[in-house]
Amino acid sequence: MSTNDVITTTRQRLDTLRAKHRIPGAQLAILVDGEIHELASGILNKNTGVAVTTDSVFQSGSVAKVYTATAAMRLVDQGRLDLDAKVVDVLPEFGTPDAEATARITVRHLFCHLSGTGSEFHGNPNRGDDCIELFVRDAREVPMDLPPGVAASYSNIGIITLARIVEVITGEVWDDALKQLLFEPLGLKRSFTLTEDAVRYNVAMGHLGAPGAEPEPAEMWTVHPRAASPAAHILMSAGDMARFAKLHLDGGVTADGTRIMSAESVAAMREPQSVPVDRWSVSADAWGLGWSLYDHPNYHGFGHDGSAVSQHAMLRIYPEQGVALALMTNSGAGRSLYADLFPELLASLGITMPAPFGPADPPIAADATRFYGTYEREGVTITVGEQDGVPRFRYEFTGTAAHVSPPLEGELKAVAGEGDNVFSVRFGAEGSDEDLAVIFATHNDTEYVWIGMRATPRAS
Repeated sequence: MSTNDVITTTRQRLDTLRAKHRIPGAQLAILVDGEIHELASGILNKNTGVAVTTDSVFQSGSVAKVYTATAAMRLVDQGRLDLDAKVVDVLPEFGTPDAEATARITVRHLFCHLSGTGSEFHGNPNRGDDCIELFVRDAREVPMDLPPGVAASYSNIGIITLARIVEVITGEVWDDALKQLLFEPLGLKRSFTLTEDAVRYNVAMGHLGAPGAEPEPAEMWTVHPRAASPAAHILMSAGDMARFAKLHLDGGVTADGTRIMSAESVAAMREPQSVPVDRWSVSADAWGLGWSLYDHPNYHGFGHDGSAVSQHAMLRIYPEQGVALALMTNSGAGRSLYADLFPELLASLGITMPAPFGPADPPIAADATRFYGTYEREGVTITVGEQDGVPRFRYEFTGTAAHVSPPLEGELKAVAGEGDNVFSVRFGAEGSDEDLAVIFATHNDTEYVWIGMRATPRAS
């Protein structure tokens, strides 16, 4: 199939599948043969009826993390930052309640979620230019999720600390540093960090609804304070995301031929740093310096996912084929669109996507009795128990994260071929209609439950 045929077919399928999954609007950018093809479908906001165009912008959620990692890696490339330096030597203001652990955390740990610091601490809603500095200061009191270097556990605190290091080294507020290090050299005209800048663009609104029902505009546009931007809040178009991906496919060279990163540093970002306990939540067979790494037969690449008040972003990059895909949607069913669209699109480009995660089919008995109890970390309480003889899993946001979502609950189901400590749960709530991995594991004699690649220790 020619590239033109692939684009034509994909345009039709994007429209069809978006409607099937009741997603108001979506963007898709396809980088193939060195060219970026941008597609748009649907509307940005049911309240306004404004059409999605290729110039529209969506929230990228945690895709922001790999932008922060790339910006910091440029400083490593320039000899201004050492991956294996202790964070406290670079940033004396950094700390945790555990002084011994604090002294062991390296810059590399921040890149690849090995710091042991948490993810659901939202801090003060301050929107001043010192917000990241204040966030890092306040995060000193947040208990660690697990010891540093033990296992990769998703950490917004770690990424925001990395952004603070960028600020200190460059002498710039993070928003300006990101412009200078990435947006401007890459020519990203529809990428920005400040909520205040959104009025300059046609911006997507998230939509929420029960599974199978028509979604309506969410009551809030974002849950994140300004300080969370390095980890969770860069706005962009799918086309700009693909232009960012092209930097990594082209070994650090921009579209105009300017080298802004060495090929060695670009390659180093996708060298495995750890193997996650939870390999399913972000599809990571390993974790690099910012990137999720994928390693399956005929499916070798890297990428990142993100979500923000039901807006979903998925970035996939396949260096062997020179292909990158960037999908952005504005409803909780975005992952379902991804699951239907990407396998057939990738197949047409010669790439075989692995089977999705899910419970055993036909079902097998799930025995989670030995894992029953309460698990707690900053901002989250998880309860594993039983109701009417069926194992249940409850996920509740607390503290500074209490506003993120009502409690989520679902049945724990067994997963075939993955051991008796791996389960699946589907919350079936607004903005969350997918099978999620739940893994129970013990590290250093402490029991943990993992979901969303986040470790939560047992409390009782």
